[in-house]
Amino acid sequence: MWDYTEEVMDHYRNPRNVGKIDDADATGEAGSLACGDALKIYLKIDKNNIVTDAKFQTFGCGSAVASSSVLTEMIIGKSIDEVKKITNKDIADKLGGLPPEKMHCSVMGHEALEDALKKYLGEETSEAKKDKLICKCFSVTENQILNAIKENNLKTVEDVTNYTKAGGACGHCKGDIQAILNKFYNKKTKTEEVPKLTAAQKILKINTIIENRISPELRKDGGDIELVDIDGNKVYVKLRGACSGCKNSTLTLKSFVEMTLRELLKEEIEVIEVQN
Repeated sequence: MWDYTEEVMDHYRNPRNVGKIDDADATGEAGSLACGDALKIYLKIDKNNIVTDAKFQTFGCGSAVASSSVLTEMIIGKSIDEVKKITNKDIADKLGGLPPEKMHCSVMGHEALEDALKKYLGEETSEAKKDKLICKCFSVTENQILNAIKENNLKTVEDVTNYTKAGGACGHCKGDIQAILNKFYNKKTKTEEVPKLTAAQKILKINTIIENRISPELRKDGGDIELVDIDGNKVYVKLRGACSGCKNSTLTLKSFVEMTLRELLKEEIEVIEVQN
């Protein structure tokens, strides 16, 4: 069970500004019903660019309700310039913090607010239309992931999943998420810059990566993985649990398992599934 602050529980039990504004000057949306969390925010803005009223409608967990509720309180009475400076971290801090697994709720609030302000200010551009979709399960784009990384100093794929939900379902996009992290932090991938491992060192490191990095992620979805053998750069594994016999097992092996091993070992690892 997650540990929620009194502020989160208060806004969950007694949400402020729930509803819609029929003559809203700006509306913004984030998330989707398909992914289990959706938010729509309505703003009234006067001639002096002051937010005079704000309401929200949300479908989601208690953290989503609390984040949306406290956000409306934060923006009412503030100028657009002040509102534009609000980040998802500010939302979470106002609630006294959120569990890492629920930080995506504060991100959703920030995205809905950002969407409303862009529409109001006419800042929607063709660039947004070109934004690459990374996580199809939760409709998370590359720019959304990059913004979350920048604003929250995210370092791992798990961090990104906690803040955006990307990679939290089928896991096929985890390789793409890792590539975005690598590009953002300008990680070096040249094998010549890494001391070559002995055969024994390689076996030990591969086993450690599988046990500590790969297996825990697969277990979250009811699956698991077992190291069978290593022959040079060929790594033979067995998928267990929900992963065994899954129609997407090949994608899991190539996009997640193989990508993770290549990234951490700095070698052209090939992962091969053993069926029997």
